[in-house]
Amino acid sequence: MSAEVNSENIEAAGTGTAMNNRERFRQALRCQNTGRPPVWLMRQAGRVLPEYRALKEKHSFVEMVRTPELATEVTLQPIQRFGFDAAILFSDILVISEAMGQKYGFREQGGIEMEFTVDGEAEIDRLNEKGVAERLEYVGRTLPMIRSALGEKTGLIGFSGAPWTLANYMMEGGSAKEFLKAKSLYYSEPKLFERLMGKLTMAVTEYLQMQIDAGVDALQIFDTQGGCLAASDFMPASGRWIGEIIAGLKNAPPVIVFAKGVNSDWSALASTGAQVLSVDWTVDLPSLKAALPDGVGIQGNLDPYLLRSTPEIVANETRKIMDSLAGFPGHIFNLGHGVTPECKLECIESLVKTVRGE
Repeated sequence: MSAEVNSENIEAAGTGTAMNNRERFRQALRCQNTGRPPVWLMRQAGRVLPEYRALKEKHSFVEMVRTPELATEVTLQPIQRFGFDAAILFSDILVISEAMGQKYGFREQGGIEMEFTVDGEAEIDRLNEKGVAERLEYVGRTLPMIRSALGEKTGLIGFSGAPWTLANYMMEGGSAKEFLKAKSLYYSEPKLFERLMGKLTMAVTEYLQMQIDAGVDALQIFDTQGGCLAASDFMPASGRWIGEIIAGLKNAPPVIVFAKGVNSDWSALASTGAQVLSVDWTVDLPSLKAALPDGVGIQGNLDPYLLRSTPEIVANETRKIMDSLAGFPGHIFNLGHGVTPECKLECIESLVKTVRGE
């Protein structure tokens, strides 16, 4: 099945013109009327799909990320199955750390393992923030392949991890029950912390610029560790650097910022320059809409756990979210975090059909 088969053409409310999936996604990013919200899901490509699991039997995750043909195939799988309005590049946030000289892999018992731990000045100095795009050239080759396969009918999203989230994994040496080392550096050695974050900011900016030049329709910055900071510390420890990245991009498409668990100061998050804020399932959307500046969109926020339940429950909860933002032109339907392997395909299908009014 081609990526274009499931593309939907309907008339946008009040516009008198037909919109395909990509056009709907692009208009929602700019808070323009779309008739119904576009829909895609974080981690929509991956372990929930049997076609991905079949591919994983032959290739490792890292091999799929680094091989443009395989990364393209995995990126397209959820589009072919569900016809989402946008595809997101199949990759990993830790390609940045690898490009800077700190390789990543996966432990046999599960979780991420870094080649070494960034736990002091020597390791920070060892990281090379220059030439990241050249060392990630496989992503530069993958994106045009995806764009060609999607045609003009499906949106394409590029992404990166935020410097704060990257620093947490790099300093812990991989996955951890608690992420404490980056926070310790922030409080105890602010100048060294700034040196690390400055390097990460430069690397992420270069990487995202490469994705812009490859023709993505949007960028998403994932700050999944943002919520471990006190509310007063989020902007100096993380939001500041996200803002520097966005300000440093040239000819950028709209940028979506997902700072999981950062739910107390919406004006600060919007001040990063994000055109869309992606929010977790704990956020009350009408209250968020009232707190945001004009022209800032909302992405979210169905609880991913519900995709383990039943299609009927998913449809009901999806309608509640859509009703809560009825008439708001900048809503992009998504989850409050990523799809998990335990989610049911029939529940994802119910979500998509409900958003589309089918």
